[in-house]
Amino acid sequence: MASGKTVLILGGGVGGVVAATRLRRLLAPEHRVVLVEKEADHVFAPSFLWLMIGERNAAQISRPLAALARRGIELIRGRIERIDPAMRTIRVNGTDITGDHLIIALGADLAPELVPGLAEGGHNFYSLAGAESLCAALARLKQGRIVVLVAAMPFKCPAAPNEAAMLIEYACRRSGIRQQVQVDLYTAEPGPMPVAGPAISAALRQMVEAKGIGYYPSHNVTSVDRAGRRLTFANEAIVQFDLLAYVPPHRAPEVVRDSGLCGESGWIPVDRGTLETKFPGVYAIGDVTGIMLTSIGKPLPKAGVLAHNEAQVVAHNIVRAISGKGEQRRFSGEGECFVETGDGRAGFGSGNFYADPAPQIDLKPPSILRHWGKIAYEKYWLWSRF
Repeated sequence: MASGKTVLILGGGVGGVVAATRLRRLLAPEHRVVLVEKEADHVFAPSFLWLMIGERNAAQISRPLAALARRGIELIRGRIERIDPAMRTIRVNGTDITGDHLIIALGADLAPELVPGLAEGGHNFYSLAGAESLCAALARLKQGRIVVLVAAMPFKCPAAPNEAAMLIEYACRRSGIRQQVQVDLYTAEPGPMPVAGPAISAALRQMVEAKGIGYYPSHNVTSVDRAGRRLTFANEAIVQFDLLAYVPPHRAPEVVRDSGLCGESGWIPVDRGTLETKFPGVYAIGDVTGIMLTSIGKPLPKAGVLAHNEAQVVAHNIVRAISGKGEQRRFSGEGECFVETGDGRAGFGSGNFYADPAPQIDLKPPSILRHWGKIAYEKYWLWSRF
């Protein structure tokens, strides 16, 4: 057996934390598991939707990454300045570190600056600060038009904009202002979650529109006028708003773009089963990857549950490579997610995105039990990892 191996994991989100904890549990003590992350805390992003309507605060959904040290995981806090995938070397805080295996789990950067006026004109509920500011703005609102906007594709957590619109509508009813407020969803997508197929897309759209929310697909925003509270779209539509909640454009982090890892899509291409890049011993998982579903010509969605499942596969295969024991595993394309609809209810979608000839996804209708299932999973995640 080889000894003294080092596994470097870049990023402390869902994929990075799952990979680190699983590797540490399965590897012998002489091997190092090193997690590199610029932030001090892991924040459970799926709960931003509850935070934006006042049902959570930052402390409830955050945990210090330093707590992972109790598990024997080494934490390096700092900004990654360079990645050399050929040498499996990174530079962080001015120091070069080399690993025997490298997992890139740096996620997607949120880039509202790619749309003129967007950052200044609304609230980015995909970030902690933006979800908090949106919560405060909703509390102040008495009347007017709320626009939930998906600025560009692809974006992570494909159900979230639809959930956001439904939860905002619910919050307005709860505060007694629903009759004075119009809620509309404008999206660059041709329909909700198009990769899941037309039946699921239609069912999700029906959930949204049943709540009196206007749904406007295939609207690509080109600019935001903060002073005039006006959105301009590529199809020449102009839309007024009183409150804007948006999903910003996404792109691979700059350090990844500069590393030579990205393909034509702008994301890291990987083997869809092993998640290995073109560089031996270098893997990429989660939102930073670009996996094309060739059967339908659409990319695999960016979602935390998929990062979680990919991380488990990669960790297992690295343990196999180090120990020489076990069989190789492959990511199956399976995933699931809750779909919050308001009123203490949630639907549940699950299935296989790798299925032939097209993804096979099932969407269960909203229920109180499924809403409590999501709450239970949030609590379990934060307890079990930290």
